[in-house]
Amino acid sequence: QVQLVESGGGLVQPGGSLRLSCAASGNIFSIRAMGWYRQAPGKQRELVATISSGGSTNYADSVKGRFTISRDNAKNTVYLQMNSLKPEDTAVYYCNMQIFTDRGTRDYWGQGTQVTVSS
Repeated sequence: QVQLVESGGGLVQPGGSLRLSCAASGNIFSIRAMGWYRQAPGKQRELVATISSGGSTNYADSVKGRFTISRDNAKNTVYLQMNSLKPEDTAVYYCNMQIFTDRGTRDYWGQGTQVTVSS
């Protein structure tokens, strides 16, 4: 059984920074793409950033230049460094991983972590 555990959310003032982490555990053969998504109240879940197994990254236009996604394959962990945070970044952030196990490849999701940007 695979489990994703997120950490690092919280309350921060506009212009501040936070670093989110998401670690996968279980019977993992390999992890392909990793990513972060977010969902604000009353809105649909949206992509924030993704990183491929080779390290290629993709960002939503709204976070380009402010957020950085990275991964540590030895630790089965993905990170999201968020700088220059804005009130509109307030949302529940979810990590996602495409994980290959003995049952094949499927998407797994973290439990979500709240990020609130407010003065």
